[in-house]
Amino acid sequence: MYQNMSKYLFFGFLILTTVANGQKFLKYDSTLKIGKVGYRVFCMNRSVEKNAISIRPIGFKSEGRDITLDLKGKVAASEIEDLNNDGFPDLVVYVTEKSGNANLFSIASKENETIEPIILPDITNDMQMSKGYRGGDEYKLVEGILFRKFPVYESDTTIKTPTNKVRQILYRVVRGEQPGIWKYKPFKNFDLSSEK
Repeated sequence: MYQNMSKYLFFGFLILTTVANGQKFLKYDSTLKIGKVGYRVFCMNRSVEKNAISIRPIGFKSEGRDITLDLKGKVAASEIEDLNNDGFPDLVVYVTEKSGNANLFSIASKENETIEPIILPDITNDMQMSKGYRGGDEYKLVEGILFRKFPVYESDTTIKTPTNKVRQILYRVVRGEQPGIWKYKPFKNFDLSSEK
């Protein structure tokens, strides 16, 4: 009887420890592939202030080294797709920032040999698309197109609730001005009613 009780206590302690540790953070560990080529994305997600993310190319011609960099926020998800239509898989990592806003980090495969960054331009630099913008972004990939959606607010900042409209922006990946850099370029945007 004493042995059975010891076992129950041990397993109970193990479960409590696991639950307590799970509440601190949930690490992100995912491998994404198209065919035999892809990426392993790993992040401990310890803090919304700063996290080290590790990306390992898989199936590249010269098995690339892990890339490790710091992100502001926690990794929420990742997707793989050929964003620049060159026949090689690219990676998008979705990040949740301390404010709760969503952001993303993207890289392109250069012929499965090396990787190159894909830059998402700051929306506040575009007067038309950022009109009524206060965050709350949602992102989704559909057949190589990045969809961005967010609630639209009145220009009067004392009004704290959004209007009944959401803005949707569609982006394609194109070559950047500098060699070795890609960028998301908006090609369509429109407002929709969010009334239910």
